[in-house]
Amino acid sequence: MDAAFDEDPDRSEFDKLVAGDWFRYRHAGPELAERTAATQAACRAINEIYPKSPRRANELMHDLLDACGHNLDFRPPIYMDYGERVRIGDNVFINTGLLILGGGLVTIGSDCLIGPDVRLYTPNHAMDPHVRREGWERALPITLGSNVWIGGSVVVCPGVTIGDNAVVGAGSVVTKDIPPGVLAAGNPARVIRSLAEH
Repeated sequence: MDAAFDEDPDRSEFDKLVAGDWFRYRHAGPELAERTAATQAACRAINEIYPKSPRRANELMHDLLDACGHNLDFRPPIYMDYGERVRIGDNVFINTGLLILGGGLVTIGSDCLIGPDVRLYTPNHAMDPHVRREGWERALPITLGSNVWIGGSVVVCPGVTIGDNAVVGAGSVVTKDIPPGVLAAGNPARVIRSLAEH
């Protein structure tokens, strides 16, 4: 087996996840499952309390995340696996149905607009079928720069960075980095034009 998939008894699976190394979720004990269960329970509480008290739901969201700026405005439901691996800047709007999967660090810059049913996928499983069956996966970061607009039903894949002031059209699947200041769309998403003249 490749050394990248070797067991390391001196490091927890969460430590490997945070480092961007290969780790095992399904076959390595309760640590990661307990972390995701706690975040999912917090998301359920946020989703349930929002209709009665958006302010309290917002406070709970701040408590859940690693970092959360001022003036977050979101619409439930929201779903996450690891709240401690999500950072959100100031003045961000998140429409209904945001899903953030896996433990890769997700950074949403200030002044971003996130459309409904956006999916941010950070986990990547092994391509080798034998290694995959053993439960190995790797979480890669996703970064949205400042003032990014992500249209509805966009999927952002592991390891992608979307540059400042970029727009991603609805229904796109973003598999590679998007430079700043452009409109990108499609499956896979590609740059359509610069937004500099606008």
